[in-house]
Amino acid sequence: MPFYNSRETLVPEMLSAMTQTLALEELETSEGTTVVVGAASERDPSRVAIISGGGSGHEPAHAGFIGEGMLEAAIPGEIFSSPSVTAVLEGIRHVSGPAGCLLVIKNYTGDRLNFGLAAERARHEGYKVETVLVADDVALPGFEQPRGIAGTILVHKVAGAAASSGKSLSEVAEAARHAAGSIRTIGLALGPVQLPGDAPDLERGTELGMGIHNEPGAKTISIESAADAVAQVVESLEIDAEHQKMVIMLNDLGGCSVQEGLVLTHELIRQIGPSRIARFIGPVRAMTSLGMQGFSVTVMPAEDALVAALDTPTAAPAWIAPRKVKESPPRTKSRQTDQRDTAMDVSSGNHIEERVRQGCLTLIDLKADLDDLDRSTGDGDAGTTFRAGAEAVLADLDAGTLGFADPAAGMNRVARILETRMGGSSGVLLAILTTAMSEVLARDSNWADALGAGLNAMMHHGGAEEGHSTMVDALAPAFRTLDAGGSLGEAARDAETGARETAKVAARAGRAAYVPDAASIGAEDPGAKAVAALLTAISRD
Repeated sequence: MPFYNSRETLVPEMLSAMTQTLALEELETSEGTTVVVGAASERDPSRVAIISGGGSGHEPAHAGFIGEGMLEAAIPGEIFSSPSVTAVLEGIRHVSGPAGCLLVIKNYTGDRLNFGLAAERARHEGYKVETVLVADDVALPGFEQPRGIAGTILVHKVAGAAASSGKSLSEVAEAARHAAGSIRTIGLALGPVQLPGDAPDLERGTELGMGIHNEPGAKTISIESAADAVAQVVESLEIDAEHQKMVIMLNDLGGCSVQEGLVLTHELIRQIGPSRIARFIGPVRAMTSLGMQGFSVTVMPAEDALVAALDTPTAAPAWIAPRKVKESPPRTKSRQTDQRDTAMDVSSGNHIEERVRQGCLTLIDLKADLDDLDRSTGDGDAGTTFRAGAEAVLADLDAGTLGFADPAAGMNRVARILETRMGGSSGVLLAILTTAMSEVLARDSNWADALGAGLNAMMHHGGAEEGHSTMVDALAPAFRTLDAGGSLGEAARDAETGARETAKVAARAGRAAYVPDAASIGAEDPGAKAVAALLTAISRD
């Protein structure tokens, strides 16, 4: 359920929040509806006023684009419904000065009629009014009445830049019409929007070319990835046929995560090519459709005048300044200071290598069991994580770049592998363990002392103690056995016992500590089980 109070109060509550937190004012019309206008102190009557509007549900459009260099007023209707003629007319009267005003109208029947009639009445009253129609949707090629969608925001910006430079009404209107005629947009969504108070429509799936008022798409499609989604959008926009540089705007329709927006940006730049993008706008929520999980892409030719208009500063709070795209991501090599593992002896035949190989193969075989254990308290990837670490160590063994003729250098190399290629907190904890062991082995060949130092470092940085149901519960008893003079086999058996004991207590550290006790009691900690299995495998002759 979306975080709305009711369908009836949604629009007034949104407008109230915007006017209380931004430099905006509510103008109450004679019929009781609201027009949003810029602060009177910032209005310059000698300049052309740019007015836009339409149904609500597209925030920040249109009120978020009020400010010096863009709109003077936004006329909001109810959710996905055109505002009344009276609201538009009274907005014109309020913000228009001697220079006149330009109405930017999205190509929907209600908006065309209501804004059009308001313009005629305003002219009859003596106001100077021009209109520009935005019809940037290319979902239906050849359709005589394309809809006006996210590209409308770019028209606002071009018109606002022209007005702020002091151009006449006819010049501002011409600039806006040229911009409107040069843009094209298409959207893609994984499903329809849920209107306030309505049940979700489970029949509709992924659609290409749907409208911003929840209209069905031009066609239902299937996609396998972000790359696939972007490819279908790029194809529909016929970007491959372009030879000139372009302005690209990536618009979030309201329900995409930040991460999705960044991945979609990556794909657009990759598939179009950075050399062809003069300016990139986004990812930005400019023209949304309530909480629709989808996006639209707008393309505009990078003509000098259009780019200059987009680059002109504006006080509108929702405008995101266009950015240039680098040809390739800048990279700098890090300074290498620790060279201890670069000169190590990796000669084969060392018996430690074969024991490590046995341990890696055991962890690889345990992948499914460890993942199953992890599902009760985590995200079910413990086995996958340990397998990744084991495979990485095994790969270096097979490549001849990991050996233990020098145990300290060998453990330091293992630490580097686990840190960079295992992943997860387990990888970092084991890297801490093996790094500390390497420090001891560089001074002394006593493996019990090394394990003790590694265990202490792991507990210090990880925050876990014995009894918290973590890897420590397997490592601690193994260390005590070795420290008392016991064999590696005896240490492994004690580690297995410690791992089994974790099933009897609630987790007190790690991700499992954040779930109810009942979820962690009854199953061994996967990290402890993995460590115990590793020790058992390397103890075999």
